[in-house]
Amino acid sequence: MTEFVKPQNVLLDISCASKAEALDLLSRKAVELGITEDYDAVRAAFDAREAEGSTGMMDGFAVPHAKSDAIAGAAVIVLRFADVVADWESIDGSDIMFAIALLVPGAEAGTTHIQLLAKVARALMDEEFRNVIRTADQPDQVSDVINARLD
Repeated sequence: MTEFVKPQNVLLDISCASKAEALDLLSRKAVELGITEDYDAVRAAFDAREAEGSTGMMDGFAVPHAKSDAIAGAAVIVLRFADVVADWESIDGSDIMFAIALLVPGAEAGTTHIQLLAKVARALMDEEFRNVIRTADQPDQVSDVINARLD
């Protein structure tokens, strides 16, 4: 099984007051995890995608994504917020409580990126999948359920 989400890529019950703060955290975490060495390039990629339209989906989930040559290999970082991120617009108007961030090398923008995005979108339609992420008390529970869907 491919491991796009390692347990250390899952942050549970963290505080972010805004979408900008969440994207900042994701970009810093990508550097800490060795996904990239270039915070600025990844943050700019997240911002560029959000400028095209919000990545807020439904049921409290957002799927921000960054495509950049500064990203070493495809990875996923998951944030479960302690409180809603109210300024992150969503399709159904719900407040965002979860971010499943996709980070993909620029060369894989048309392949890996599209495949990951499609698989995450399909998984988010499954109530059981969403409930695991909502109720997990250990990062490995979240990484296992997501990796099973991305394989």
